[in-house]
Amino acid sequence: MKRHQLLLPAVLLSVTCYSQEVVSTQGDTYSDGTNIIDYTIGETVISTGSDSTNDLTQGFHQTNWSFVGMEDLQNDLHVSIFPNPTSDQLTIATSKNENYSYSVFDNSGRLVSEGKLMGEETHLNVSNYATGQYSISVLSESGNQLKVFKLIKNQ
Repeated sequence: MKRHQLLLPAVLLSVTCYSQEVVSTQGDTYSDGTNIIDYTIGETVISTGSDSTNDLTQGFHQTNWSFVGMEDLQNDLHVSIFPNPTSDQLTIATSKNENYSYSVFDNSGRLVSEGKLMGEETHLNVSNYATGQYSISVLSESGNQLKVFKLIKNQ
């Protein structure tokens, strides 16, 4: 009989050690003296796998994140695009006035527009672009990619 009394707490303890994990960005606890409510804003994690470069988390709710970013392929050239996100006008500013060009691609990789950079600032009218994500490549005179930017086009 004593073995059964010791076995039950051991089983319950082992079950709580392997319970699900919650990745939470926010939450709170409320208590009225007899009841306690805990809540989180996040997702229940079922499994997380990782290799040296990638992490994969499987859960009930996985969101899609969009980040504005830049891929820097030549460190001595300073290029910026602004405003990002934009709705109508985009400026490409460069630190050097050389024979650079640009190419704009939509989210599926189709070429939307291309042209030469004019001086230290080039203004692009993007008001006729569809709302979505684009990438802008700044190219050398020989056509090599120097910088790649992610652009978000608002309505």
